[in-house]
Amino acid sequence: MAYPGQGYPGAGQPPPVGPYPGGPYGGGPPPGPYGPPPGPYGPPPGPYGGPQPGPYGGPAPGGNAPPGVDPEAFSWFQTVDTDHSGFISVKELKQALVNNNWSSFNDETCLLMINMFDKTRSGRIDVYGFSALLRFIQSWRSLFQQYDRDQSGSISFSELQQAFSQMGYNLSPQFSQLLLARYSQRSPSAHPSIQLDRFIHICMQLQSLTDAFREKDAAMAGSARLSYEEFLTMVVTRML
Repeated sequence: MAYPGQGYPGAGQPPPVGPYPGGPYGGGPPPGPYGPPPGPYGPPPGPYGGPQPGPYGGPAPGGNAPPGVDPEAFSWFQTVDTDHSGFISVKELKQALVNNNWSSFNDETCLLMINMFDKTRSGRIDVYGFSALLRFIQSWRSLFQQYDRDQSGSISFSELQQAFSQMGYNLSPQFSQLLLARYSQRSPSAHPSIQLDRFIHICMQLQSLTDAFREKDAAMAGSARLSYEEFLTMVVTRML
């Protein structure tokens, strides 16, 4: 059985273009509109209106951006780098990123993204890593908007099921409900739903664990025999 295409908006690269055929695992998100989405530093008016300045009141004057770095990304870097160290830490990134309901990005997702673009394994990213991170978030926000069919600013259970299906994953409603219960934000007057930060986290975790399982499934049948320690090793080494 052939595997569907894989990949997701990672390392600053947009998702691959083309269909995602069905299979036991699925692949990354299908292509979405890659025009400039609302900036990653705060929800737009409405949930998806035009771009607006982030919680810091908009980019600071950027000066001369380094070669290969977008001037706007450089301006944002200078604003987010509150200690003027020349690097962005997890704490600084968390202070800069908010979901459409104005909640801060959770610590796990911020750490995940820092680790993705931290080429020196120092726990921080430089201006080049930050510029790539902005493109990464923009790609995910575009996909998030595409799957948020009712334009509520969050992903509901039915929208999550449809998103997984379009990504090529053959997952049961029970599994989607489990993820929703684990990662959703619930209010007394609303049904459980998933914000952008958790959506990114879920999709990247799912892709990582899928890649690990795929390595054990030599027959590409959607099942594999694993020892207990092999299972634990797979999970521990792929946890994001």
